[in-house]
Amino acid sequence: MASIIFFTRPPKKKPSKRVNIYVRLKDGRKVDLTAKTGIEVLPDYFSNETHKIRQRAANKDKDKDSDKLKDLEKWILSEYKGITEDPSGTWLRLTIDKFNKPNKYKIKTATLFTFIQDFIDRAPQRILPSGHIASTRTIQDYTKTFEDLKSFTTYSGKEEYSFRDMTKKFYDNFVLYLTFEKEYALNTIGKKIKVLKVFLNAATPEFISSDQFKDFKVLTEESESIYLNKEELQKLFEMNLSKTSHLEHIRDLFLVACWTGIRFADLKHVRQENINNGFLKYQQDKTSSFVMIPLHPVVESILNKYDYNLPKPISNNKFNEYLRDIAKEAKFKEGVTKHITKAGKKETIFLKKWQLVSTHLARRSFATNMFKDDIPTITIMAMTGHKTESSFMKYIKMTKEEQAHKLRDIWLKTGSHLSVVK
Repeated sequence: MASIIFFTRPPKKKPSKRVNIYVRLKDGRKVDLTAKTGIEVLPDYFSNETHKIRQRAANKDKDKDSDKLKDLEKWILSEYKGITEDPSGTWLRLTIDKFNKPNKYKIKTATLFTFIQDFIDRAPQRILPSGHIASTRTIQDYTKTFEDLKSFTTYSGKEEYSFRDMTKKFYDNFVLYLTFEKEYALNTIGKKIKVLKVFLNAATPEFISSDQFKDFKVLTEESESIYLNKEELQKLFEMNLSKTSHLEHIRDLFLVACWTGIRFADLKHVRQENINNGFLKYQQDKTSSFVMIPLHPVVESILNKYDYNLPKPISNNKFNEYLRDIAKEAKFKEGVTKHITKAGKKETIFLKKWQLVSTHLARRSFATNMFKDDIPTITIMAMTGHKTESSFMKYIKMTKEEQAHKLRDIWLKTGSHLSVVK
């Protein structure tokens, strides 16, 4: 866990001269950085034993300096929490400079595009209201939406759109562009509008009024999604992939996710220190909530196989590419029909099941299989981390045939089929 201490290096001569207070950021063996804070005090006014400003009456700035050090500590730890790789001395000095000179790092020109670019640049270090940072995939969504916004600007013959241009007319034209020029599916367009609203909400109220874009509707339609049933998961588990270790690693990580309901980004939390008495307990990156999940025998088998040190996940895109290769080899050839709205028209697409396998399928498979086993919804939600039943139910992907069989099984189990109303 990261810690902060402050200290001084009193000069050997002229002890009455003001000295710089230094900060040391330490996190285990991997991080140990030191830098000047920019705050100066007389040597006698600081204690290297308590690492604090001494409360001496002669020091008129003692309260101000103490508060500033506390604020600096919070700032550094907050910024440190948001980074995705080990920091350098340059990072620490820059972080302190941002604290001491915030105006230096403010956006110089309050245009829509400079604001969005700055928003994207700062995303990896920004702590969101939920307490977590934006994922790599979220930042990619930011970037792709900004690219579409810029291409729409060129298409419209403009140099740049401004905050003043964010009106219902702009929204209508942007949606038409995404629909007929980019030929995006309706749900993809909805995601673009959702991201655009993230940008505009961040600019509110300093640069724009929320009333100005209140009519920006996030378009959506229900899409058919698949899941892997327990028989298919068992088939994956029994596949012999020992001759292709990279595929074996992908398969094993995917099965861990399928039997825990864990997100792809949280697989790194499946490690020895988070497991106790057959239960996995960890804090979700996306929501910061703690979840506790019993280890399924398949998960225990895989953990033992790797001595509780699972392979490190690769990029989501590459992971999905290899995962589909595995699903194809497993002969998941069931036909799947998808109905989507694309370029403003309803389309029907016919695919094989293996073509739709992805990392996100793991959470859907976990939730659906548990639901089919009559596990109470509230119990499954406690393990997936869903806050509302409505959001959870979107993960249940039983087919209409499965739903019909489910109802019949309940009738047979309860004897309802024997009751006839006269």
